[in-house]
Amino acid sequence: MNVSNNTRKAYPWIVVGLLWMVALLNYLDRQMLSTMQPYMKISIEELDSAVNFGRLMAIFLWIYALLSPVSGIIADRMNRKWLIVGSLFVWSGVTMTMGYASSFNQLYVLRAIMGVSEAAYIPAALSLIADYHESKTRSLAVALHTTGFYLGQALGGFGATVSATMSWQFTFHSFGLAGMLYSIVLILFLREKKVYGTDSAQKSTLKVEFSQAIKGAGMLLGNIAFWVILFYFSAPSVPGWATKSWLPTLFSNTLNMPMENAGPLATIVLAAASFIGVLTGGTLSDKWVQSNLRGRIYTGAIGLLLTIPALFLLGFGATVAPVLAGAVCFGLGFGMFDANNMPILCQFVSPRYRATGYGFMNMVGVSAGAFVTKVLGQSVDAGHLGRDFALLSLVVVVAVILQLTVLKPKTANMTA
Repeated sequence: MNVSNNTRKAYPWIVVGLLWMVALLNYLDRQMLSTMQPYMKISIEELDSAVNFGRLMAIFLWIYALLSPVSGIIADRMNRKWLIVGSLFVWSGVTMTMGYASSFNQLYVLRAIMGVSEAAYIPAALSLIADYHESKTRSLAVALHTTGFYLGQALGGFGATVSATMSWQFTFHSFGLAGMLYSIVLILFLREKKVYGTDSAQKSTLKVEFSQAIKGAGMLLGNIAFWVILFYFSAPSVPGWATKSWLPTLFSNTLNMPMENAGPLATIVLAAASFIGVLTGGTLSDKWVQSNLRGRIYTGAIGLLLTIPALFLLGFGATVAPVLAGAVCFGLGFGMFDANNMPILCQFVSPRYRATGYGFMNMVGVSAGAFVTKVLGQSVDAGHLGRDFALLSLVVVVAVILQLTVLKPKTANMTA
């Protein structure tokens, strides 16, 4: 009996651990492409253009963004375990298949399919973690899960290293197969937990499900606080996605460094700093919210303020020291912000609509990221990537002001 009780107490953290590996694969599979251009363009000539490479990165983001609300709605209405398992298996299969691509068009279609499959993961995973962890551990649980994203981002930087040693095809094949095998682990050990019930009085039909989905979306979009959260989430996503997609290129250009060295350096420094920032932000937020309902909001604001000088250092730094300092400062700040997005949403939205809410957040955030990814592709070709990086700080300033002015939660955890 004692073992059973201990297992029940530990299982919420086991869930975080199981999903941590999925988070790692989620970012690893999407991120490694950003460092592999020099090797892939030998086989696929269209990738020699930064604009074309930006299109390849952006199509994933646009599809991912547009389907995120749909994925969130589905996650609120069905078993999230199987949504997560299916998402992982499909995007891993796509990753493996990319190793067989021989043309730009094939890669373009596969990146679009990856956007479809990966969109299903994050709203389902974060809402599941939020249901397993109440307000005292919620930010830390989300933070620990988020470290998987950061480590995946860091390991993605080695895409260039593996490609240089083996081949870019081998890189896609090996990581894709690893994800497909890990989906079996989730089938065996991951369990669903709904803290609310669906309407059992109504027979589940397509019409009923559509009606409930529209109702949920309407409740969210009728809440002014949710609109502020949408902007608060999307504005920092602009520089956030810019660093994910173009920081290796910025390091390579600014420091005159080959991509096989610049890729790992950029992604590891950023990920390591983000790792520290997200754990710091999660721990601080969970403690602060116990004495002040705006504790999570203040923690996120501190993080965003750190990214402002970081963007100037990245944009205008000309030597190793300021560029590395910018990456560290950005990672720390963005990590503190990242740990508190779902926990802040939980202060304004009931469990029934949290996956839907996060789906909308992903849509606006990633749409902004897709736009800036394409624009910065043009900046690379024009030779002013650094300047445009620094200008991204303006949207962060607006987000912080709006966040501190409008968001005033009445509870640490909305329950109805």
